[in-house]
Amino acid sequence: MPRPRGPQPWRRAAPATRIGARRSYLPVVNETSAGGIVVKPVEGIAWVAVIARRNRAGRLEWCLPKGHLEGEETAEEAAVREIHEETGILGQILTHLATIDYWFSGTDRRVHKVVHHFLLEALSGELTTENDPDQEAEDVAWIRLDQVASRLAYPNERRIASLARDVLTGKA
Repeated sequence: MPRPRGPQPWRRAAPATRIGARRSYLPVVNETSAGGIVVKPVEGIAWVAVIARRNRAGRLEWCLPKGHLEGEETAEEAAVREIHEETGILGQILTHLATIDYWFSGTDRRVHKVVHHFLLEALSGELTTENDPDQEAEDVAWIRLDQVASRLAYPNERRIASLARDVLTGKA
């Protein structure tokens, strides 16, 4: 029996859609931050100041101190300021270690973040989070440089710690 041609009223037409036709694009925001590894040598052992902050899921994570550049601030100036605010330690830059960039999305935007990491020598101060204006740092601690990678939450920051170790031991 031949199939009927033309409209078939007993069949419901599927809605016409095109993949991506209604895609909404989030605006892209570029952000630049700076921070790094501040080292305090004690009896031949290098100690690194690290901070603990909450991630978006609410878990406490250990990470390197860093934050946004303010005004006409250079990355170097921001690194010194941010490390001092988040750890209480005033440092002096020894060298640039690395610049990393990554993307993340919020509910209203996509962010392209660039972070400049420096190696600093601790000059003065005591560990505290009291001076952190954003109150992001919940805790701060000195961790041995040879053990800090196992404490850091992010692979990129573990790589930065390895670079700092190589610089300090003359392998870089």
